Amino acid sequence: MHHISTTPFGRRAVSHGLLASQALAAAPAPLPAADKWQLFNDLRTARHRFGVTDRDLVVLNALLTFLPDRQLADAADLIVFPSNAALAERAHGMAESTLRRHLAALIAAGLIARHDSPNGKRYATRSRGGEMLRAFGFSLRPLLVRACVIAEAAEAARDAALHLKLLREAVVLRLRDAAKLLAYAEAEGRLPEGNNLQPALLTAQGTLRRKLDTEALARLQDEADHLLVSVDKLLATPVISEEMSGNAVHFGRHYQSSKPDSHESEPCLETGRGDGEGIPPALPLGLVVKACPDILPYAQGSIRSWHELITAAAYLRSMMGISADAWNEAQRIMGPEVAAITVAAMLQKVGTIQKPGAYLRHLTVKAASGGFTPGPMIMALLSPANAQAA
Repeated sequence: MHHISTTPFGRRAVSHGLLASQALAAAPAPLPAADKWQLFNDLRTARHRFGVTDRDLVVLNALLTFLPDRQLADAADLIVFPSNAALAERAHGMAESTLRRHLAALIAAGLIARHDSPNGKRYATRSRGGEMLRAFGFSLRPLLVRACVIAEAAEAARDAALHLKLLREAVVLRLRDAAKLLAYAEAEGRLPEGNNLQPALLTAQGTLRRKLDTEALARLQDEADHLLVSVDKLLATPVISEEMSGNAVHFGRHYQSSKPDSHESEPCLETGRGDGEGIPPALPLGLVVKACPDILPYAQGSIRSWHELITAAAYLRSMMGISADAWNEAQRIMGPEVAAITVAAMLQKVGTIQKPGAYLRHLTVKAASGGFTPGPMIMALLSPANAQAA
């Protein structure tokens, strides 16, 4: 009687997982044959469903190369028997101890089955005519038995990936609309003091920079929808006239700064000062960008000049709840570059600053008397303790 041993060689004990993989290797296959590389590609797509890693699949890929035929046929002998040295070579020089760990993971996942010889070595016994009588090694038949399950799991994984992609695109578009509409509302004087829309937008944009699953993205989409509804209500509110506001000076300054082509601080860019004395930017631009990377998404591609940093900070300040008046005053007292450095540093710690607009005004007052420079803020952001906290 032909007998295939189901027990392992050596000290390895029989386990439920081992018996399950052996039973799977002996189960009837739903298909007479399957393309081994198509199966492998499907398994790579759905690897999380089967609890295997990309490194496990490197070993499986190496095992498949020892099967001469492209098809996994039910009528064929699907046992491969490479030595550890040969298998390690095809697995890009993987260490044998690592190789054994990944082989165990593939067996536990029910993707291959082990058929041990009496002495634990992998080999094939052939007839005197060269015909293979029996092989000891790893059976690839579980892949054929689970071919339909693997294909369905891969299709489900592709659908989930597409859904995640579309959901992320929807959130990005909503947050972009919310950001630009908020900037427009602020420029038109429709943004009330003390509103919490800009901090909520900054929090949502920061969350989006992380890798999120479908559930988290769906929650973020709801938050973005709520932001858009709130902005729409602001834009539907009539603008308070200059006479009703009783502050013509503030209105005039606000209106002037809202023009895209306005360059009221441009003549001071060469010296790093605004209308007042200002503070020279003693910090290198590269050091500022390294300490304040959160401002990069708000720049047009990258920040390679002080002008680009100032432009990004000017765009960002309304989202942080900093009024045009506070921003203009900071530029006048500190100089445009130093004001931009200060806003960039505040963005890195925006979660700990309750009122960014009031905080900037406070720093501006200190700067006017020579009591503030942004150097300590930047160096604190570059400190190892702060880097670990980030």
